[in-house]
Amino acid sequence: MSKALHRRLSAFPARSAIAAVAFAAVFAAPLVAQAETTLYVANVGGSNEQLYRQKVIPPFEKAHNVKIVYVAGNSSDTLAKLQAQKGHQQINVAVMDDGPMYQAMQMNLCAKLDDAPVMNDVYPLAKLGPTAIGVGMVATGIGYNEEAFKKAGLPPPDSWKALTDSHLKGKLGVPPITNTYGLHTLVMLARLSGGGEKNIEPGFTAMTKQVAPNVLSWAPTPGEMDGQMQSGDVILAPYGSGRAVALQNTGFPLKFIYPKEGAVALQVAACVVAENAQPQLSQQFVQYLLTPEVQMLQAQNIGLGPVNKTVKLSPEVAARVPYGPDQVAKLTAMDWATINQHRTEWTERWNRSVER
Repeated sequence: MSKALHRRLSAFPARSAIAAVAFAAVFAAPLVAQAETTLYVANVGGSNEQLYRQKVIPPFEKAHNVKIVYVAGNSSDTLAKLQAQKGHQQINVAVMDDGPMYQAMQMNLCAKLDDAPVMNDVYPLAKLGPTAIGVGMVATGIGYNEEAFKKAGLPPPDSWKALTDSHLKGKLGVPPITNTYGLHTLVMLARLSGGGEKNIEPGFTAMTKQVAPNVLSWAPTPGEMDGQMQSGDVILAPYGSGRAVALQNTGFPLKFIYPKEGAVALQVAACVVAENAQPQLSQQFVQYLLTPEVQMLQAQNIGLGPVNKTVKLSPEVAARVPYGPDQVAKLTAMDWATINQHRTEWTERWNRSVER
């Protein structure tokens, strides 16, 4: 350092010290005021939101020193948000039904999931692909009024073909194709006749010629179907396992069966949103949802069957959800990539030819 420069600096020692302190304070202030890390998780509202806010989220927040913001909305709403925010995502983790989740995967809205030990405990059925995984499931099968069947001398149904039984004429309920249960029914009828998602024609043939003549009601909501079951107008209908439990809890003699050709897995799935601001925490949260603790909470509180095969449920809870390797083996998955490609076309055809 030159003597001249040294004299200039040493001439203002007090002023330099004050400046240094002020400089440090300016840059330290944001560090002190910096907000805690925030993770935005999108999922449905209602009982799911209540469970997550009260029991699922707090332990994760504490363990990871993070604040979780719950973004409530149905699966279609969440998918629309992910599309609208592409390139500047505000949601970190998305939880949706499997149909919309497959759409999100096709649109590259989900990031590849990290490998983790808990992934080895998940049923293969729940592994939707490299970018999404099921975190809980219900089953679409058949619900029937056990007392009404006995009174009419009808044998208990064991197949999707029960929908075509002429003995049920005027006593059958089928949800429309806009309801997931109705869509599942159409695909299963197609499979029974050698078709499937890639050849839906046999399904429409069976639905229009064999099933529709028996149908009293195309009830669009589960609540309406419950009401018609309770009134005795409908004695058999495609049903979800969760809805069946809700009706059984009223004391109604509804019996839910897994058809011998397979009930349909309706999965709730999670994905780490692509290019989000908290990729590591997002991965950890998805893995957390697969832990036995969270899986058990979901089964006990919102009727979601565990996808983690190590989970041990009490007999009472196990009776309410798809549970264990035997029941999971009776579940079949839908080809959502094909369904989503044709769903609008199928819906228009259904409205023209099935519900007339």
